[in-house]
Amino acid sequence: MYIEQAYKGEISFWKYLPIPLVFFGLMVVNYYVVTTFNIDVAALMKAQVEEKGKNMFFLENLIPFALFLGGLFFWVKYVHRQSILSFTTSRKKIDWRKFFFIFSIMAIFVAGSTLIDYVVASEKYVLNFDLVPFTILAIIAILLVPLQTSFEEYFFRGYLMQGIGVAVRNRWIPLIITSVLFGLMHGANPEVDKIGPIIMVYYIGTGFFLGIITLMDEGLELALGFHAANNLVGALLVTASWTAFQTDSILLDVSQPTAGFSILLPVFIIYPIIILILAKKYKWSGWKEKLSGKIYTEDELLQ
Repeated sequence: MYIEQAYKGEISFWKYLPIPLVFFGLMVVNYYVVTTFNIDVAALMKAQVEEKGKNMFFLENLIPFALFLGGLFFWVKYVHRQSILSFTTSRKKIDWRKFFFIFSIMAIFVAGSTLIDYVVASEKYVLNFDLVPFTILAIIAILLVPLQTSFEEYFFRGYLMQGIGVAVRNRWIPLIITSVLFGLMHGANPEVDKIGPIIMVYYIGTGFFLGIITLMDEGLELALGFHAANNLVGALLVTASWTAFQTDSILLDVSQPTAGFSILLPVFIIYPIIILILAKKYKWSGWKEKLSGKIYTEDELLQ
């Protein structure tokens, strides 16, 4: 039982407050500044890219997440006195086969769907490949994007899921809270301004998808692999002037962003298909109990 792994550390209420307060405090300040001063995020990003170059801008945006991940691990290990293993999974060891299985599926899907879209709607894209900048991008992305995505998974599906779960003693409340907060975290992204509020359906829906596979599989391995593949392959293959990731990718999307069906496709079609594939492969059962059941206390678990 993944949420109950929190009992393997010290779960004092005050210990769960500083990390979320700092992280969400930074998000709130960022959102407040952007909205209060009516900052054009896309224009600001464009100016930063022109001044520093895409690779440096990309690097500077990823480094904080690496530091956040290191800080979170330190806090869990030395303040909560919980092992990183129990923070990651309910298994006796991290199952890297699960990580790489879903990583492969997602990498193939992102690459394949991008290729199909490029063939069908080539007018949307400009070939942007330049060997030297792309090689630098690949090194930065391979080293740092998994740290960025891992922080988000360990923070939302790990730290908050476990902390909220043992506090409220059920599974559905942490699933809902972490999924909504994950979506709201992206509220200041330039995509929201360009596409509109409907994209929050995608962000929050992705949070629910990642939360469901974490609870059903009793560990973070699948969520970590999915998120890493989605962001890493996406950063290498295609970028646009209005997205959060500005990279020297192979393709540049020059089309105008629209709030079309493609925004909802992953949430209502792709994610359910992936869940069905995973459920069949890993023989998931007890859906009601794992997604909405009771979290037992330490004493109850020992009985």
